[in-house]
Amino acid sequence: MKELKKIIPVFKNITILIMLMSFFNEVRSQQKEDKEFRINIVYKNIYTHFYDSSKKLFKEKTVINDKEKPYAYLWPLCAVLQSANEMDVMTVSKNNVEQTMFVIQKYYNPAKPPAPGYESYLLSEGGDARFYDDNQWIGIACMDVFNRTKNNAYLQRAKTIYSFMLTGYDSVSSGGLYWKEFDNSSKNTCSNAPGVLLALQLYKATKQTKYLDTALILYDWINKHLQSKNELYFDHVMLPSLQIDKRFFTYNTGTMLESNVLLYSITKEKKYLQTAKKLAANACKYFYKNELFPPNYWFNAVLLRGYEALYKQDKNKYYLNVFNKYADKIWETQRDKNYLIGNEKIKTLLDQAGYLEILVRLYNLSHI
Repeated sequence: MKELKKIIPVFKNITILIMLMSFFNEVRSQQKEDKEFRINIVYKNIYTHFYDSSKKLFKEKTVINDKEKPYAYLWPLCAVLQSANEMDVMTVSKNNVEQTMFVIQKYYNPAKPPAPGYESYLLSEGGDARFYDDNQWIGIACMDVFNRTKNNAYLQRAKTIYSFMLTGYDSVSSGGLYWKEFDNSSKNTCSNAPGVLLALQLYKATKQTKYLDTALILYDWINKHLQSKNELYFDHVMLPSLQIDKRFFTYNTGTMLESNVLLYSITKEKKYLQTAKKLAANACKYFYKNELFPPNYWFNAVLLRGYEALYKQDKNKYYLNVFNKYADKIWETQRDKNYLIGNEKIKTLLDQAGYLEILVRLYNLSHI
């Protein structure tokens, strides 16, 4: 009888433990389902509210007035392309990138001097100015597709964009790339940092030293002219005054964070990894407040790319956990009854695609 009395409490503890384990397994399962639900509905919303299937083109936003162009500019398509690649990592069908690239090619001008590149609006509608950063974002996404599929068409597109971006370089302000073609009024972090990243990706794929040389030249220029004392990055230097626009945006730091990680993986020089860790900590401290980053989902998706690259080196999940909280907070507080993302009444393609990239990256990382 005494032995039985000793066993009963143990049995009760084991039963409680089993019940707790069952509960937590159920919670984990539900969390997985929630992530998949969010991804699928945001993805569906992009094609329900922003895609014109008759024209096979995307719209910029949910409401377009008579004075606005009917279809999307190139910038939000950069976000759609990157999220499409992440969707192809996640799904079996693996055709999202091809569908998106078919649309983006309608912005490509193969004949415009001084080099082929993507215009900011549809070529069939007269096109528009060409921005070096928009082209670079496409090049970066193409390299991600190439690294995943080994499809040389995407490598060639990235090389073409690299050649185009070099036409924006000169010795004014000691170097650096302009932001917009034929507009010499500014040199921006957003047109130089992605140039670093694209060149590094091309070097890693081809081992041609010209790409690494370009990356290091741009990297040094950014750090000399646009890095702040708190080791974030100012937006741009104005020309010819050389005044600095001292605003901070998450994507500028995110791209330099990812570039430092990639430089470390190429050179094995620890200074780059140490810099990446400093940038990661400083960005989180400055930008992350009350479980939210500043209100541009796509900018924040670019920052997540940097944190993902760092995680793959140091296996520290801290910043991924931060982004999971952020993604949850957005879902809880910044969507409408149709699950369209954003605080404004009129929703944008850029916001949906930026948030989708965040969701799918976090999902894919949880399955590594």
